[in-house]
Amino acid sequence: MSDEQPPSRHSPQRSWVDKISHLLTGEPQDLEDLLEILREAREKRLLDTDALSMIEGVLQVSQMRVRDIMIPRIQMVVLPRDAELETIMPLVTEFGHSRYPVIDGDRSKVVGILLAKDLLAKVLENRTLTVEEIMRPAVIVPESKRLNVLLKELRTNGNHMAVVVDEYGQAAGLVTIEDVLEQIVGDIEDEHDDHEDEGYIFQRSANEFMIKALIPMDEFDEHFGTALATDEYDTIGGFIVSQLEHMPTKGESLVVDNLRFEVIRADSRRVYLVKLKIIE
Repeated sequence: MSDEQPPSRHSPQRSWVDKISHLLTGEPQDLEDLLEILREAREKRLLDTDALSMIEGVLQVSQMRVRDIMIPRIQMVVLPRDAELETIMPLVTEFGHSRYPVIDGDRSKVVGILLAKDLLAKVLENRTLTVEEIMRPAVIVPESKRLNVLLKELRTNGNHMAVVVDEYGQAAGLVTIEDVLEQIVGDIEDEHDDHEDEGYIFQRSANEFMIKALIPMDEFDEHFGTALATDEYDTIGGFIVSQLEHMPTKGESLVVDNLRFEVIRADSRRVYLVKLKIIE
């Protein structure tokens, strides 16, 4: 008979395995329970920090909606449907996007999507063609659609951009497959990214804004007429962490004077995206 004893149920390894087993039994669990197990796995070097960050991103995507990450209508680079191809070349060259929403009159009426590759193919043949003649149908999604559902639909249909509409059917903004993937893997940079001109603040309504957490405090104060900056932190993300005294998770909020901050995206290392509401 072997003298070997079975692993103690109180050993660290068995304790972690017990937690995994408990998670798979079908008993009620919340998201924080799952994240706690994953963070313990990182501490035991069963996961590295980057892997944990991406897993957290996947879990957050399943909770987020299109409205949380869309590019607001006012920020869209658009093309008029009746413009001739020759006239839009300077704008397309300047911004270097691969896709452009096509509008009929104003930004709330998106009627199609122009692909830069279609433009390059046709402009050499006939410069007098109009945008409407070569545009493609726009994929329309509601603001309330969950990001994980949107990602699956975009991948299945081979689309890279969707126009986001509000409850009245008017264009509220746009979202790309890259926007969704960045919630999982972090910022995806390309040769057209211009960090000096990158916008940190996106206005959604008169009193509501989406803010990148890396915005410098002095820029935040200048924009909103506040005086929050100190030597303790450089960004609004650092300010929120300092005020809460811990690394916040999605959904946590902070009220300072008449400002309500809500964390939209964060992982175990830093805050990425914040919703700001000005309380009247």
